[in-house]
Amino acid sequence: MRHNFKNLEIWKRSRKLVKNVYLTTKTFPPEEKFSLISQMNRAAISIPSNIAEGCGRSTDAQLVYFLDIAIGSNCELETQFYLAYDIEYISAETLDKFTDEIAQIRRMTIRFSDKYRK
Repeated sequence: MRHNFKNLEIWKRSRKLVKNVYLTTKTFPPEEKFSLISQMNRAAISIPSNIAEGCGRSTDAQLVYFLDIAIGSNCELETQFYLAYDIEYISAETLDKFTDEIAQIRRMTIRFSDKYRK
């Protein structure tokens, strides 16, 4: 069963997350361009992209597979925010803002995935 990903709140919120990650990583030192900046941006992009790809697949099992990838990217991005905080690229307030939103998107994705898990 295919789903219209554009109607999903998790897809909309994860798109906003990508924008905010890009705006935040622009403030990182230029030497991080091919390291942490790239990793964070790619992990963020992977979340809505995998949600959309799963929704375009023809079976529930395929949908769940891509939602699991999105959840993995979500965890990866959360870890990268902790690392950015550890090396003092972001404040505790920024860390809290992002980790809260990332956790909410993860919970929403898990709930959505659970509906189609067999």
